[in-house]
Amino acid sequence: MIENQNAYPMNLLVTLDRNYVPQLNVMLFSALQSDPAAFFDVYILHDEGLSASDLTATRALHLIRVDESGLTDAPTSDRYPKAIYYRIFAAKYLPHTLDRVLYLDPDLIVRKSLRTLYGMPMGAAFFAAASHIRAFLHRFNELRLGMGEDDPYINSGVMLMNLEALRAKQDTQAVFDYMERHKGRLMLPDQDIISALYGQSIIPLDPIQYNMTEKLFTLHRFNGDGMTLDDVRQRSSVIHYCGRNKPWKPGYVGELDVFYNETVSQMEKDLP
Repeated sequence: MIENQNAYPMNLLVTLDRNYVPQLNVMLFSALQSDPAAFFDVYILHDEGLSASDLTATRALHLIRVDESGLTDAPTSDRYPKAIYYRIFAAKYLPHTLDRVLYLDPDLIVRKSLRTLYGMPMGAAFFAAASHIRAFLHRFNELRLGMGEDDPYINSGVMLMNLEALRAKQDTQAVFDYMERHKGRLMLPDQDIISALYGQSIIPLDPIQYNMTEKLFTLHRFNGDGMTLDDVRQRSSVIHYCGRNKPWKPGYVGELDVFYNETVSQMEKDLP
């Protein structure tokens, strides 16, 4: 566990292209709003399609263009571009002075402080992340990906990464070999690979607290404990708009867009 977290920044990692810059700005604003006393160091892993000029309105970040020469032998296709490896191999690209980093998708809202998550003990585990998969789909993923029965299938939108452990033990070629063997079975490639290869090195997180989604909310509201929006306000630190159902796009279906809209409204009031 990290002692005296006020004395150290929380390292955040995002990977994105220029199409998600507006959502990145909203996400970072929400993180600052969730804990005004916190200090964040934000790292952006990107390819040549993103430049500093795309991020003139984005503050407090480090742009790291990925050197893809190390990915020459990586299996790729139109469906599996080299960018899928950025999260998997983040420990290689980030400064070696960092011992851990919290990866956040740009399509989420942070509602409560992330300090407890960021400072949690990790031991020798590579990742801490939440799963949205129930028993039937877990069995399907076991067969599809060759996962262990007790290994979690994670949503990779929120992941605490133990960079020291990854640098010491991650086998780059094992990732390439696995992808080559399972190429026809991968649906969400980086998420599939992390879950399948590192399942025994993943600490499960509470999805309601750290990766609340519209599907999860609906499941609990109508088929579980009768969850309400007030419950989400009390229990959820992160709202994740994963999949195609996005509140900034026409036709959003659901109720969790209220948190995105509240954040955008506050952002417009606070920022010039």
